[in-house]
Amino acid sequence: MTIEDRENAALITHALARETLSELRDVRTEQVAFRKGLVKLGRICGYEVIDGAMDTEYVAIETPLAETTGERVKGLDKVVIVNVLRAATPFVEGLLKAFPRAKQGVISAGRNEDTGMTEGEFPIDIDYVKLPEITPEDTVIVADPMLATGSTMCAVLERVLEEEANPENLFVLSAVSAPAGLLNVAGAVPGAELLTVSIDDRLDGDGFIVPGLGDAGDRAFRTA
Repeated sequence: MTIEDRENAALITHALARETLSELRDVRTEQVAFRKGLVKLGRICGYEVIDGAMDTEYVAIETPLAETTGERVKGLDKVVIVNVLRAATPFVEGLLKAFPRAKQGVISAGRNEDTGMTEGEFPIDIDYVKLPEITPEDTVIVADPMLATGSTMCAVLERVLEEEANPENLFVLSAVSAPAGLLNVAGAVPGAELLTVSIDDRLDGDGFIVPGLGDAGDRAFRTA
């Protein structure tokens, strides 16, 4: 098993996930390689969710030579992936390789940088929300490569759950997370399972994850 429990999160420890994250962290990794790395990491994380959190069932199959018993993953057609724009777009592209039949939702949410951080949190501006119907049988994955203060994720989860959606499984998936952000999200939405590839050291004075990987959106889309 390559998912390990930590105090406020579960850590994805797959060797390829760690290698890909190392490439993403490297300041020398340019835009195209960075985007491809996020896609790759999303795909790996998706397979880890399937392996670590989804059940299988036995099915009868017929090969060209005989009848036998096989296995299939239950619930792959009951997955909802929520893309937190914009940095999560390539990350979600990778997730969709693991969950090709998933329903998709989009939430455009970001920090109000002009207001600044107060007591470890930012005010969050939400500009656009488009979500599919979420049922109690669904597995919901809310994806954002970086979980820093947790302010954005808490605002996103509030929108996801405001229609009294009570999905069977609710995952918050990130590439890198700060301890403070994990603590904030766990306190605000205790029913969510937090998954991350790395729990980094800290936040700096501007609310950026250290060592982190920089601004994932800017690096993926070549904006300043």
